[in-house]
Order: sequence, then C-alpha cells, then structure tokens
Amino acid sequence: MPKVALYNMKGEQVGELDLNDKIFGVEVNEAVLHDVVVNQLANRRQGTRAAKTRAEVSGGGRKPYRQKGTGRARAGSIRSPLWRKGGIIFPPQPRSYRYTLPKKVRRLALKSALSSKVQNGNLIVLDRLAMSEPKTREFAGVLDNLKVDKKALVVTADVDNIIVKSARNIPGVTPTHASSLNVYDVLAHEKLIMTRDAVTRVEEVLA
Repeated sequence: MPKVALYNMKGEQVGELDLNDKIFGVEVNEAVLHDVVVNQLANRRQGTRAAKTRAEVSGGGRKPYRQKGTGRARAGSIRSPLWRKGGIIFPPQPRSYRYTLPKKVRRLALKSALSSKVQNGNLIVLDRLAMSEPKTREFAGVLDNLKVDKKALVVTADVDNIIVKSARNIPGVTPTHASSLNVYDVLAHEKLIMTRDAVTRVEEVLA
C-alpha cells in the first residue's frame, strides 16, 4: 500500500497517509491513457467548420456565355468549383467528433494517471485547504510553502469558490474538485495537489 506525506498549508509534514493500492498503486497503462486523452480532446472539439458547395454559393443562375464560338471551355455556371469564388467539392460540414469509451477503460485510465503521480513523487496531499476570503497572494504563499513552482492541479473534495477565485489567476495553476477530476488534467499538470478529503472522495468513487 503506497504512502505519501501529509502536509499542512505551511508546508510542514504533519503525518503520513495510506493510499488505496487499487487506485494509487496500479501498473500504469500507457495505451489506455493515450486512448482516453484522445477521446477527451475529440469530445472538446466544436466541429463547426464549414464551406459551401456549388449549390450554396450565391450567383450562377444563368449561363455565363454562349456554348460555342468563344474559343473558351464550356461553362454552365460561374459558381462551378473550377471558377474563382466557386463552390467547394466535398467541403467540410458541421459534425460531432464525440464518441464514448467503456466505463472500465475510463476508470483504469484515471487510476493509471493517479498512480503515475504517486510513482513520480508528484502527488502532494494537504490535511486541509481552507481560506476565509479569496486572496491570490495568500494562495501563492501556500504553493511557495509546498515548493510548487510548476504547473499544478489543485483538487478539493467539493466546489470551493474561494479556492477557485484565489487560484485561477496564478499561471499554470488549475483549481478543480474531485467529481471533475479527469485524465487529461492530471497528465497536463506536473504536480497534483489534493486535500485529504478529496483523496477519500476519489477512493470512494473509483474503489
């Protein structure tokens, strides 16, 4: 069973926390991580790009010139794809890139991502993370105490608007809560900072 140090907001170690081996101690499956990250990025795509076919561009209602005698190629419309400002052949159309992966695959990917943070020593667990009012400077001080100077994902058990407002203006720091934890965000940040309550919540969901 993996163990991690438990810190307070001053950066002092106040104990150790035993982690669930089935969630934070699994073998990292890189193939599954890749599949889930690609899936998340695909689901974020808007799919709104579009171009017009010859039936959709304006103009071209009459034959531009007579069929014979001009020395030019035959033409029936100025909106032919061969003409400037003409329609596009097989243009991109609005579509959805969304697709789903099996629930077991998504859960395994999240377990692999969390386990990789533990194995690399990039998981920091706080006994509590609470502030009386939104203060970016105060939150930056907490990060300094924890010696975090890289991109960090801060996870609380529930939505904490004070923490969100305090952390969102710090470059590279992303606040979130346990229910919104996902593979892409975990992998995209060097450090993963979780409260003890958030760890408990994640273990309850993934166990």
